[in-house]
Amino acid sequence: MQRSTSYSVYFWIISLLLVIAKVLFTFRPEIDLFTEEAQYWLWSQNMAWHYYSKPPLVAVLNYLSTAILGNTELGVRINAILCGVGMSWVTFLFGKHLYSPKVGFWAAMILQAMPMWWLASTFHMTDSSLTFFWVLSVYLAYRGLEDGKKSWWVWAGVAAVFGLMAKMVMILIFPFLLLYLIYTKSWKAQSKNYILFVLITLLGFIPALIWNWQNNFDTFKHLAALSGGGGESKPFDAGKSFGQFFEYIGGQLAMVSVFMLPLFVGAFRKTIQSQVRAKVYLLLPAIISWAGFAFLSFLTSIEVNWPVFAYGSLSIVMAAWVCNQSLTWQRIRNWGVGLSIGLPLFFLLPDFTFMKSIPAIKKVEKSAFRRMAGYEPLAARLVSIQDSLGIQDAFIFSETYHMASELSFYLPEHPQTYMLNMGARKNQFDLWPGLEQFLGKDEVGIFVSWNYDSPGEFADFQELIYEEELPITFRGESLRVAKIQVWRKLVTFNPYMPDTY
Repeated sequence: MQRSTSYSVYFWIISLLLVIAKVLFTFRPEIDLFTEEAQYWLWSQNMAWHYYSKPPLVAVLNYLSTAILGNTELGVRINAILCGVGMSWVTFLFGKHLYSPKVGFWAAMILQAMPMWWLASTFHMTDSSLTFFWVLSVYLAYRGLEDGKKSWWVWAGVAAVFGLMAKMVMILIFPFLLLYLIYTKSWKAQSKNYILFVLITLLGFIPALIWNWQNNFDTFKHLAALSGGGGESKPFDAGKSFGQFFEYIGGQLAMVSVFMLPLFVGAFRKTIQSQVRAKVYLLLPAIISWAGFAFLSFLTSIEVNWPVFAYGSLSIVMAAWVCNQSLTWQRIRNWGVGLSIGLPLFFLLPDFTFMKSIPAIKKVEKSAFRRMAGYEPLAARLVSIQDSLGIQDAFIFSETYHMASELSFYLPEHPQTYMLNMGARKNQFDLWPGLEQFLGKDEVGIFVSWNYDSPGEFADFQELIYEEELPITFRGESLRVAKIQVWRKLVTFNPYMPDTY
């Protein structure tokens, strides 16, 4: 009992220290929201049943958290931080239930050492809540399989409902559990519980169905395009396909952590050989997710984060294996966990040691945070320009949803900003009212871009009032240059009309 209490205390001490570290990162003045975080925050300012590319949970969470903490960076990222703690705690409970408090503790530490966990628990994106509710649902479903109690299956279904409202890929839990029931010859005993679980989980589809019924099923077309379907058929390019596949393999190994790969290989081999039911259950979600996206990688380019929501249970497999190995293996575990946690902390935390002033390290940090820097000073400059020109109520627009979303967040009073499509694929901004509402009106628009010198042929204005180029720096180093143009009276509006999803 004493040891169990100690491992719980150790878990909470380390987890709370990591929470403090992430809060300190959020308060770093040179780091802004990640562009996807800003987009999802803007969704929360335009609440809907669903959005073009994702279900509504990410917006709902932002709406609730910013209602409490305000429209601040911490108000957005607190969701990811709490989801990260939740993932780790459920992993601790699962490992403790299957094996021992020691295994539960090390499973949580190994999870917190994985880059996939750092991404999902630091930046509030759809993977944050998806991964938490996936881990929770998998744990609750196992308790239902083990005890045969309907209540565990009901709670697993409730968790899966939220997972499905975070990201539709949550639906992979259906084939995972079905395959496990078939493998363990448990279908006859558990079929009614499984069907109940599926029916409850499908309630999470309701917001998506309502919105897509009203919006030409755009989300399903978007998902089909991402998976390599839709659009014009192209001849199979073996070189490109295998290149995408090997790039996918490398990315997935990195998401587990290169320092943890020896543990992963050892635990994987032992699990395959032993075929113990509990270990198969833990391994199967990662295999299904990995294999499904591996197949898709031959058809399209796969983002490194897409499959990793299902990798969390690997940490329990690895912890259970290494806790029974020699002292040498446990040292490898300790060093792997220490390095895998220490390196992200080094880059996330302020430069307490001044080591990040070393040119090579500074260059790596600048590259890593490129998409999270420069937006707050850019917004401040827009305010200054409007004040100096005596302009009020100008509409702000850019050719990317990234810039438009960031400026909406960092500008005072968080105005609705706009995207001028100059060649991008369809996105949420294409479904909202756009620049057409200003056509022919004597109003001022401010164009801001990292990539273009003007709106070009896509939007023609009567008069250019002012323009400048604003250099953006990161910790004293040149980062990039923003083009700012102040225009009066939109005369013609001819945006690019995307036919791809």
